[in-house]
Amino acid sequence: MLTVVKRKFPLINRELSWLYFNERVLQEAADKTVPLIERLRFLAIFSSNLDEFYRVRVATLNRLVDINNKTKTMLGFNPKKILNDIKNIVVRLEKRFDYLYEQEIIKELEAQKIFIINEQQLNVARGSYVREYFRRHVLPTLVPIMLETDNATKPFPELKDRHIYFIVKLTFRKKIRYALVEIPTTIMSRFLILPENKGLKFIILLDDIIRYCLDDLFFIFEYDTIEAYSIQLTRDAELDIDANMSEKFVDALLHSLQRRDKGRPMRLLYDSDIPLDALNYLVSRMLLDPEALIPGGRYHNFKDFVDFPNVGGPLLEYPPMPQLRVSNMDLGRSIFSQMAQRDYLVSLPYQSFDYIVHFLREAAIDPKVKEINICLYRLAENSSVINALINAAQNGKKVNCLLELKARFDEEANIYWRNRLEEGGVNVNIGVVQYKVHAKICLVARREKRGLVYYANLATGNFNEKTAKIYCDHSLFTVNPLITKDLRRLFKGLEKQTFHRGYKTIITSPLETRQRLYQLIANEITIAKSGKRGYMILKMNSLSDEGVIEKLYEANNAGVTIQLIVRGMCCLVPGQAGFSERITVRSIVDRYLEHARVWIFGNGGEELIYLSSADMMTRNIDRRVEVAFPIVDARVRKEIRDIIDIQLKDNSKAREINQLNNNRYIGAKSKIRHRAQEDIYNYLKYKS
Repeated sequence: MLTVVKRKFPLINRELSWLYFNERVLQEAADKTVPLIERLRFLAIFSSNLDEFYRVRVATLNRLVDINNKTKTMLGFNPKKILNDIKNIVVRLEKRFDYLYEQEIIKELEAQKIFIINEQQLNVARGSYVREYFRRHVLPTLVPIMLETDNATKPFPELKDRHIYFIVKLTFRKKIRYALVEIPTTIMSRFLILPENKGLKFIILLDDIIRYCLDDLFFIFEYDTIEAYSIQLTRDAELDIDANMSEKFVDALLHSLQRRDKGRPMRLLYDSDIPLDALNYLVSRMLLDPEALIPGGRYHNFKDFVDFPNVGGPLLEYPPMPQLRVSNMDLGRSIFSQMAQRDYLVSLPYQSFDYIVHFLREAAIDPKVKEINICLYRLAENSSVINALINAAQNGKKVNCLLELKARFDEEANIYWRNRLEEGGVNVNIGVVQYKVHAKICLVARREKRGLVYYANLATGNFNEKTAKIYCDHSLFTVNPLITKDLRRLFKGLEKQTFHRGYKTIITSPLETRQRLYQLIANEITIAKSGKRGYMILKMNSLSDEGVIEKLYEANNAGVTIQLIVRGMCCLVPGQAGFSERITVRSIVDRYLEHARVWIFGNGGEELIYLSSADMMTRNIDRRVEVAFPIVDARVRKEIRDIIDIQLKDNSKAREINQLNNNRYIGAKSKIRHRAQEDIYNYLKYKS
């Protein structure tokens, strides 16, 4: 149920703020200091991000428009106006995208003797090679759907979400016939490397291979001309499921996943060269809202360019940054024996996820280990974490795994992992009725001379060895008895689907994060009002919770200095008189994805440092199970503080979030250039 929100402070709409974040991704594609293949990959990330934005956020706005005329009053903004603003921004960004690809990156590839050629640029030899490839590999996968032009009562085919299609127009003596052809990118590579010639390298897209061979596909028809234009439909991907966490829930989830590809159309991205009659035909037959139409370039689903083949050598990609060892932590020795001496921090991706895998593998085979408790959200395709948990169960350990089935777009994979775990003897809890379990925690119970001793791993990111190579996160190993006691209580509560208050060390959602966060902010306000220095440094992916933003404005007005590092959307407006003169916001977008959540409070000279799984979004604070945990080991505290200080010095990849939302780079005030991700790597390398 929607509630009326009366705002007395400045906010930027979260959807528009997210689009400004995605513009920062596009800036990386425009940055000529970024290696050429990596620039293509940033285009791919931009495209993939935008697809998900339409599937989820635009879908939600459209649902709000449908509710009733009071939506504007209830929300505090007009969803129709926001949808119009979104379209204007997206059209502008798509034009920038097309220019970068067609006018800059393509030409710079050609300067490297790499040519992405289309069907009209094939000579006889390359044409024969392409046709042979088409007949052997592509043609067997294609089944055109002939469309009715005279019978409007026949249902139009259901286009799959985010799949690429050709609308094919065949003209014979002024009579027009249309067909749909799905581009089979899910079962074969989007790119074909053609034979090299005199040092020149050629690549053709699967789309253009099909365009070149349309005559092989439509050979039974008579036509004077045949044309093919790309279209891609993005659908509403929100799931409508029963909240009953039982076998019935799993069945309902599977049924909803099957319907996801048939959700309400949110956006039709089309080749801007498509003839008007063909576009009008699609709009009328698909019953599309004109607002859903987004003109684009010749190629869609640009996310496939993440896998664009590098045929030009290592200089076209980022130089390798081999993963570092953690100082004084030896993978050749027992992790438990080392944890017993002190806390350890693994800073991903600079340091290896192998430490976490080694921890779980040791727990799986150590005869003294009796029980493992873990929360899992997103997992790698071939998960060593899952294998270790199954091995532990088969070795007689009690293994309790809370596996969140509602992890968006990973639901199907997690149902698969749930079955694998249960077959392996693991006790699987598939979540909590009303809340997603987003905490990243693991607790191992080990029988020692003094009784059961608990070893914990708490992290800001998932137990996922694939994303651990590209996401910047922190993972803490600790045997701190206060923290492990809190975790024991938390896991027992999750098993019974109950929540507790009054933890001694950790801060948990959904019951306590808001209250404790407000208390920490209020403490800085009290310190500042007493004439001492009050300050906060908060790092997160997103800042959109209005209650937190209001408290930050209040702290600003009390004299508290606030430095924010926000990768994604930020609804707070910095630098505004009477609200945020002492608040600065920076966003770092670089080769790795900034994902860690770090809270630092001045606390009158005795700094408090927390790491968290939660962003400062309403869903994370009130509607998810999250864990923030204190850093008490002096060495680990210094390392986190040093890393944050390095990020606050970045003048190469940091953008200023300001009232203009112009994503202005924070330039150097001196001749010394600081690039946080490189500097953090070198800092950790020196330490190791």
